Amino acid sequence: MFEGFKVLFIEDDPPVRASLVQTLELSGLDVQAFGTAELALPHISAGAPVIVITDVRLPGMDGLTLLERVGAIDAGIPVVVVTAHGDIAMAVRAMRSGAYDFIEKPFAPERFVEAAIRALDKRVLRVALDDLREQLAQRSGIEAVLLGQSAAMQEVRRMILRLAATSADVMIEGETGTGKELVARCLHDHSNRRDRHFVAINCGGLPETLFESELFGHEPGAFTSAAKRRIGKIEHANGGTLLLDEIESMPMAMQIKLLRILQERKVERLGSNEETPVNLRVVAATKSDLLALGEQGQFRSDLYYRLNVAVLKLPPLRERREDIPLLFEHFLAQAGQRYGLPVPERTPGLMRELLAHDWPGNVREIRNTADRFVLAAGAADAVGPEAALTPLSLAQQMEMVEKTLIEHALRRHQGRMQDVMQQLGTPKKTLYDKLHRHGIDPEQFR
Repeated sequence: MFEGFKVLFIEDDPPVRASLVQTLELSGLDVQAFGTAELALPHISAGAPVIVITDVRLPGMDGLTLLERVGAIDAGIPVVVVTAHGDIAMAVRAMRSGAYDFIEKPFAPERFVEAAIRALDKRVLRVALDDLREQLAQRSGIEAVLLGQSAAMQEVRRMILRLAATSADVMIEGETGTGKELVARCLHDHSNRRDRHFVAINCGGLPETLFESELFGHEPGAFTSAAKRRIGKIEHANGGTLLLDEIESMPMAMQIKLLRILQERKVERLGSNEETPVNLRVVAATKSDLLALGEQGQFRSDLYYRLNVAVLKLPPLRERREDIPLLFEHFLAQAGQRYGLPVPERTPGLMRELLAHDWPGNVREIRNTADRFVLAAGAADAVGPEAALTPLSLAQQMEMVEKTLIEHALRRHQGRMQDVMQQLGTPKKTLYDKLHRHGIDPEQFR
């Protein structure tokens, strides 16, 4: 279940230790048991794939001192503290000292295993996030721009570098949000044209009446409002790269003129009788099947075949799910910096949700989800990260309402638990159970 991760269990009573080790092992967990904290310490190091479960009352170093030592070594290692029945003060002290959870004796074996699994979930996520951050920090060149370790993305980067060294025109095919403009810019930045202009035109965003003037430019008096000469986008891109995004939206009349430019590499401004030679790479990007559109008479087949020489096909995100955690972590860091907000803690449940989602909006959708996650967690604690992905069930909404009410009471009474219990009409043990379940630390409200 948690391959490579281990539970370090400290309990000085041999029969109890043996019984609970067996309980954990029957649940598929890897366990190493110790009779004292001193024996366990050498197995704890920064970045170690371990969690710690320790009794408080131990010979020599006690569990709370061990908790502090573990925190000094690596604050990301979850420590679950086992306390005696009724010892709420000690449990509170443990939580204030950074314990991930506490279990009160006597406890059911299921509660013990559940605490261990949740702690392991947290540790697996923390180790994975540290690894992702290290990967992001070490990236350079094209790998720092086009993120992903999937075979599909490695092939995309390889093809970009191969094509960048040539003068070939390129067609980029990919669904909405897969990063077609970013790929086009990488082609430009890694070519010998990098010092000249990169000009991007969204063919779907230009009114047909302005299309010709934008692309080809015009001379003074070419039409009523043409007061002075205008250099068109094609001429402006001379020596560099011209991106025609959403080329399937280009009007038919413009497709004919584009085909001629691709063949002759000359452009004629509106109102001029002179042709200007242009040396540029044309990159066409589309989310549609241009061949099918050509067969339907909605796109010129001769233009399609002229463009369909070097083709870059971008994989949708659902076909490279292994890249999702890296992308999400990258966009979280960007969002936190952009909005000046702390990046909220990620949960194993969130990561599972991210990996299960189909991402119809691809990389653009995951970037927007990261933005919403940072903004929601920073501006309204009641909004959970999963809300950005899927509708909440009634049970989830009730959980959010309960969490909001508890946090409101804590904020109102500045973390004074007795006042909070009185306001909510909740017994002490019930309230502490809810605090643990929602991951609320009363100390942050004091």
